[in-house]
Amino acid sequence: MTDALVTLDGVTKTYSGITALDGVGFSIAAGEAVCLAGENGSGKSTLIKILAGVERPDRGKIVFAGKTQGPLNPRLSADAGIKVIFQDFSLFPNLSVAENIAFSAEISHGSRLVRRGRARALAAQTLSRIGVDIPLDVAVETLSVAHKQLVAICRALATKARLIIMDEPTTALTEREVRVLLDIIRRLKADGVAVLFVSHKLAEVLEVCEHVVVLRNGQKVAEGPATEFDAASLTRHMTGRDVAAQPPAPLAENAPVLLRVEGLNKTGIFADVSFDLHAGEVLAVSGLLGSGRTALAKALFGLVAPDGGSIRLNDRGVPLGNPVAAAEAGIGYVPEDRLTEGLFLTQSIVQNIAIGRLDAHGNAAGVLDWRALLGEAGDWLRRLSVKAPDPTAPVRSLSGGNQQRVVLARWMARSPKVLILNGPSVGVDVGSKAEIHGIIADLAASGLGVIVISDDLPEVLSTAHRILVMKDGRLVQGFASGQVSETELAHRLAS
Repeated sequence: MTDALVTLDGVTKTYSGITALDGVGFSIAAGEAVCLAGENGSGKSTLIKILAGVERPDRGKIVFAGKTQGPLNPRLSADAGIKVIFQDFSLFPNLSVAENIAFSAEISHGSRLVRRGRARALAAQTLSRIGVDIPLDVAVETLSVAHKQLVAICRALATKARLIIMDEPTTALTEREVRVLLDIIRRLKADGVAVLFVSHKLAEVLEVCEHVVVLRNGQKVAEGPATEFDAASLTRHMTGRDVAAQPPAPLAENAPVLLRVEGLNKTGIFADVSFDLHAGEVLAVSGLLGSGRTALAKALFGLVAPDGGSIRLNDRGVPLGNPVAAAEAGIGYVPEDRLTEGLFLTQSIVQNIAIGRLDAHGNAAGVLDWRALLGEAGDWLRRLSVKAPDPTAPVRSLSGGNQQRVVLARWMARSPKVLILNGPSVGVDVGSKAEIHGIIADLAASGLGVIVISDDLPEVLSTAHRILVMKDGRLVQGFASGQVSETELAHRLAS
């Protein structure tokens, strides 16, 4: 590509004899959006780090604006106009919007003093460039996830970014916020800014990108115009196999009511929530961010104390606002944010699974039978196909999909009757997503009642026997499996 802004040629990187990238090469033109697709462990993150100057390739070359680059470091990469927006945005939470946007630009100018007027003017100009209005003086920590992301984009533009790399930019956004972001990417492209877009959400990728590059096991396995790919072919290239969504198996007509929720209320958050969950049923509660769906999930597990209503499991009352009582009754909860709410990141994989079963493996003197704990945890690792070469390694060493399985394994070891899954596939790749959906189906087939909290509509439609729509803290509609299309469900959530 003669008009390429960035060209990678034969980029190779190994870590301790393990090849993370093997001769990868492709080009990105100014004003072009390129999708970098691949499962966790495919080499995407390594490639991003090399472009950002955080890692150096063992072999290969990088050409930027016609000039072959020597060894990059973060400063040289930034000076060349390469900006990375990571999933955590790397903003200063205690600084204002204006200060965050102008910070890098002020540093690049060699400024040693804060010039608030210039910072505000630069921030206002950059926000205007992408057509966004965010108060300049509010602290970033008070912003929504979507607004934090826009501040990160503006910070990149304020330093004259020519290539913006977006790592999973839509993971925590609502459908409406995703539309805003995609429109902003179109504005950036029209302004000559190149975008490298990394995402697991294939529909978004194909909508906003002109070109697709697919990595698998560190190698480029497919490349071409986005028009030559669809979700099925992209999935096949990423995983090396066909991953077809399967509708849930029919629910037994005589399945007994397992969980009954009546009149659950939390002032200002949700009201008059009532539903039944049957044994072997997957029930989805779907709503946009702010609909009350996560607060409801936490209330069912006792992490949020409702003001009124009742929860009955097998016709026995479950105390409200008491997670210990909920767990003892047989209710499990897998949170959406597994990194901060679901895992002990510095502890081993085995310890993360065993933590819920310590009492069952202690003797009268309080001494744990670690051999029994290890055996039980290892059994769950095998049953849930957790890819963990070393079970004693810290759980943070696993991919997102395998971390999610570890949280599931912890609860399955407790033999729950009801399992609440809040965003079960958030941040996992397409292959792991399909496997997690298979686990959900298996759990239901074993007689568990499963509640899926999600705004991922393909996920909802492919896993749930019934779907409840939540808006403004209320359950407003319900559909049986097969009664509603993805387009209609999206309309019901947004209207």
